[in-house]
Amino acid sequence: MTDSIPYFDGHNDVLLRLAMKDGGDPVSDFLNGESAGHIDLPRARRGNMIGGLFAMFPPPLQRPDFSKGLPGEMPPMLSAEDAWKSTRRMMSIFYRIERQSKGAATICRSAGEIGEAVARQSLAMVFHIEGAEVIEEDLDMLHVLHGAGLRSLGPVWSRETIFGHGVPFKFPHSPDIGPGLTDAGKRLVRECNELKILIDLSHLNEKGFWDVAELSDSPLVASHSNVHSICNSPRNLTDKQLDAIRASNGFVGLNFATGFLRDDGKMVADTSLDWMVRHMDALIEKLGEDNVGIGSDFDGAMIPAEIKDVAGVQKLFEKLADHGYDEGLLHKIGAENWISALERIWGE
Repeated sequence: MTDSIPYFDGHNDVLLRLAMKDGGDPVSDFLNGESAGHIDLPRARRGNMIGGLFAMFPPPLQRPDFSKGLPGEMPPMLSAEDAWKSTRRMMSIFYRIERQSKGAATICRSAGEIGEAVARQSLAMVFHIEGAEVIEEDLDMLHVLHGAGLRSLGPVWSRETIFGHGVPFKFPHSPDIGPGLTDAGKRLVRECNELKILIDLSHLNEKGFWDVAELSDSPLVASHSNVHSICNSPRNLTDKQLDAIRASNGFVGLNFATGFLRDDGKMVADTSLDWMVRHMDALIEKLGEDNVGIGSDFDGAMIPAEIKDVAGVQKLFEKLADHGYDEGLLHKIGAENWISALERIWGE
């Protein structure tokens, strides 16, 4: 590999990390760089990150304690009022990053706008919500958020919402746990199709996955999920699910979270990049070379120490190159496939 590979990231949680900071100016910290977390603008440039889906995840009122291992039970459903408090804070930071960046970061609402931002060497930021608690059954807020730039939506995080059911962080476990989409969830899918909002299947349980597959006329996308046959986490996708994603001309982004990479499910930084190569090999075998990319989960997960943060992403591409991936395929995985998938969902 001779050149740095541009990459588009299908999932990060930097907005939540910034929103939860104690003191200081989160916008300035992102734009000027800091030592905390995984992503800021200077490190994104060093890692050749050209853009991505920036998640707004309303956290539980009491966050699970991962220090003692994987929690078996998820926090209870979050109210729309509580979800709105955190979401509006993250939205404020998102818009202020664009305004204060003086062109170095751009909120994009179409694939064409992503291309224009990248051509200007401006970080292309897409508004994504992970866990739709802020939206109520009447779906009015969905339209408000779409008008504000929302282009990608995960109906659930791992906890239950009024729309469906997520998977717990149990290991080992099947994703086939709990019922499928609620009636409200089915209406949400149809409305997202109408608005051309990407429906993100990561975190959704298997019955919910198949409900979306039956209802949606859009390609199936899991922005940050891996291969269940390698790592038996319920957050990962079974062979049957991967077959359905391929049949829809859909997309999967490789998740860097160590607990979704290793065959023992451990969340430890001392995790070889060989696990990432194994998952990428399997994703390409199941989906083809045009339907895979990156969904790092930066700022939301334990990442292999060798990568450390966004500035280290090129180490993955170097590993894939050493494994035999040619430069054309690396460019597809890095950014081209993600942007093509968004064009299929949103139009140009």
